[in-house]
Amino acid sequence: MNKKRGLGRGLSSLIPTADSDEEAIISENLRDIPLSKIIPNPNQPRQRVDENNLAELMESIKMHGLIQPIVVRPAKKTGYEIIAGERRWLACQKLDMKNVPAIIKNYNDLEASAAALIENIQREDLNAVDEAGAYKKLMDNHGLTQEELSSRLGKSRSFIANMIRLLALPLEIKELLAEGRLTAGHARALLPLADAAMQNRYAARIIEKKMNVRETEQLVKRYMEDQASKSKEKKTVDRDKKDWEQKLASRLGRPINIKKKSDGSGALVIRYNNPEDLYSLLNKLTLK
Repeated sequence: MNKKRGLGRGLSSLIPTADSDEEAIISENLRDIPLSKIIPNPNQPRQRVDENNLAELMESIKMHGLIQPIVVRPAKKTGYEIIAGERRWLACQKLDMKNVPAIIKNYNDLEASAAALIENIQREDLNAVDEAGAYKKLMDNHGLTQEELSSRLGKSRSFIANMIRLLALPLEIKELLAEGRLTAGHARALLPLADAAMQNRYAARIIEKKMNVRETEQLVKRYMEDQASKSKEKKTVDRDKKDWEQKLASRLGRPINIKKKSDGSGALVIRYNNPEDLYSLLNKLTLK
């Protein structure tokens, strides 16, 4: 169900480069680095690795070598930290390779995190939950507003806002998103359903019926309209109930409570304070 998503602008728009030829820069910074000196990125956007895809990557590297270098930056203590290419690094580790070609970039924390996010999105390696989590982490870690982040990534502010809203969904739906059984469009359509149980129930129905996003939106819209109608009807009933309580209280000179049940039945509760008050009430109710 997953639809392809890409960024509106590339890494060059996020992190300005010098006017010199890009190939010369890459060649100058391309090194063979011992695999043991490379550490993973603690802010890696992808939270899970597909083992089947990793196995395919390993087969490709065994046959053709690592064609695309890993991108790293000097680590704060020693060695190098991955900016882009963690799956390639994992595959090389499993293949017991000693050295890997790597491009060294001197990025700060924000540039490194943003570059890792962009690389994953452009490769379509991220599910919607990981992508949303990465946006949120960039904002939280670097004090960025949605507007600032959207400007850096070339995405609209509304797109960033809608993606981050997905993080409020129940865990079960986020798992379905991560597994690719629901798309971000399906998940956004479920957001108006405030109740988590209802969201999960509708998510199961979407998968069972193989509904597209448009059908999902229509389904949720009908439910919301039905709920609004019921709410309006309940307000009318409640208003009528209050009016009758006030009229009866005025007639009998005491508090009245009309209790209604969902099946249409109910009770009329008339309170009295003591036996004398009861006799007075009974006299008022006596038919003549």
